[in-house]
Amino acid sequence: MQAVRIHRWGQPPAVDEVPRPVPGEGETLVRVEAAAVAHLDLTVAGGSFGIKPELPYVGGVEGCGVVVDSDALEPGTRVVLRGGGLGLVRPGTWAEYVTVKTAALTPVVDGLGPALGATFWVPTTTAHTALHAVGRLGDWLDGVDAAAEHVVVAGAAGAVGSVAVQLARRAGATVTALVLDEEQAAALSDGVAAVVTTDADALKAFAADRPATLLVDTVGGTGLLERLRAVRAGGRAVLVGYVGGTEVSLELSNWLLDDVAMLPVNMIRRDRESRELAPRLAELLVSGELSLGVEEFELGEAGRAVELLRSGRLRGRGVLVPRA
Repeated sequence: MQAVRIHRWGQPPAVDEVPRPVPGEGETLVRVEAAAVAHLDLTVAGGSFGIKPELPYVGGVEGCGVVVDSDALEPGTRVVLRGGGLGLVRPGTWAEYVTVKTAALTPVVDGLGPALGATFWVPTTTAHTALHAVGRLGDWLDGVDAAAEHVVVAGAAGAVGSVAVQLARRAGATVTALVLDEEQAAALSDGVAAVVTTDADALKAFAADRPATLLVDTVGGTGLLERLRAVRAGGRAVLVGYVGGTEVSLELSNWLLDDVAMLPVNMIRRDRESRELAPRLAELLVSGELSLGVEEFELGEAGRAVELLRSGRLRGRGVLVPRA
């Protein structure tokens, strides 16, 4: 079968011919229909993550597929592929077939196709958790509901960011999206204001009045400091990602003066919560009340998909689609 493997840390992936896996006890063989290209995949492939698979390894920590052989599930059952060490301590989803611990599989909600089945879990549950469980949207001061909130989403064109924008609007908040260019701004839904972050003057002017009560930041990096200035005193900044860089330096006296709480989102610790949220959020996708953009790539285009994700130019989420 074909599989996309990482041969050297920090280098582009390659498509290889490898043996088709055979399931062991307590495992299920799945034919992969779509495999997500996730930020965790990039982190692991960079070689600096705490878990280092033995090179070369098959990437892919998420996906969706159809059961071929299982001791517990009917063949033909469409399942979400995530957890169980996929793409970390065992071969991942970037392949035509994968074996998975049966206990880690979750049947897909009826009506949800392979591409969304492979990609919806992380962005929808992360966005919901960032806004509500961590950001306390509508519950940050007694007597203040979501209608009084001004949510700013950095990286609003990405997967988590785009869902955060929709969920914040759904909750009744005022929403401003921080995007990279006018094309991303034009793609936003009605009622969402946009600020192009590559326009330094526009970002500075927006931040000057400190309009935000809640910042959901999926970007990180040194630009975080500028975005924090848009949050009013007593507000919150929920930190989700670091595609813009993993380090930031704070001048503590100014941070204390600004009085903005910085709150991390750790979805590994919140796995139980995400499993409870996922079916309900999937149903919103099926009904059309929530949308998630997905770009499809062939296995041979894995390197391009990785670079688009790394540069923040991927529209929503990317999936690798094995040949039929």
